[in-house]
Amino acid sequence: MNKVIYIHGKGGSAAEAEHFKPLFPNCDVIGFDFTAQTPWEAKGEFPRLFVPHSNDNVTLVANSIGAYFAMTSLHGENIKEVFFISPVVDMEKLICNMMKWAGVSEDELQSKKEIQTQFGEVLSWDYLCYVRENPVKWDIPTHILYGENDELTSFETVSVFAEKEGADLTVMPNGEHWFYTDEQMRFLDEWIRRKQRNTVK
Repeated sequence: MNKVIYIHGKGGSAAEAEHFKPLFPNCDVIGFDFTAQTPWEAKGEFPRLFVPHSNDNVTLVANSIGAYFAMTSLHGENIKEVFFISPVVDMEKLICNMMKWAGVSEDELQSKKEIQTQFGEVLSWDYLCYVRENPVKWDIPTHILYGENDELTSFETVSVFAEKEGADLTVMPNGEHWFYTDEQMRFLDEWIRRKQRNTVK
C-alpha cells in the first residue's frame, strides 16, 4: 500500500495531514500524533509509530523540527522519498544561535543546565550535548522547500546540508520558516505536485 506519513512541527498537530490528502490522491495519508519534545524521546517514539507502516510504500512529509526528529529517529527505515518543509537541518547551530540571541554563554548554560529565554525557548545543556554526540545520518532521497526569509535556518546552512546529502533544494522567494499564507501554501502545493511529476518521469 502507498502511504504518506506527515510529521508536524512545533505547536502543530497530526490533523495537518488533511491538507496533503488531495496532493497524494493515490495514497493513504496519515499524521504522526507524537508527544516527543526532544530527539532522544523521538528516537524512542517514532520507530514505534512507524512499525505499522514498515511494509508499505512510504513517502514522508515533515515540517521544521519534525524533520529533525525524523532524521534522528527514522534513519534506516523503509522510506522511499521525503519532502521536508523548512527543516531544521543543523540543530547545534540553531541552539548556538539562540544562545547568542539570549546572551547566554556555554559556561553559563553548562552551569545552570536550563535557561528560559525571553523569546519563549528553553535552552538546555543536555539537549546541546545530545545533538553534538549524535550527528544526523540521512541517505533517503529528499526534497527540501526553504523560505528565503527563514529566521531559524540560514540559506548557507540548508545549502550545505542539501549538497552533503544529495537533496533537492527549492527556495521560495520572500518565503518564511512557517508556511501559512495563501500564497505560501499554493507554492508548497505546487512544489509537491511538480516533484511528484518529475519523479514519475
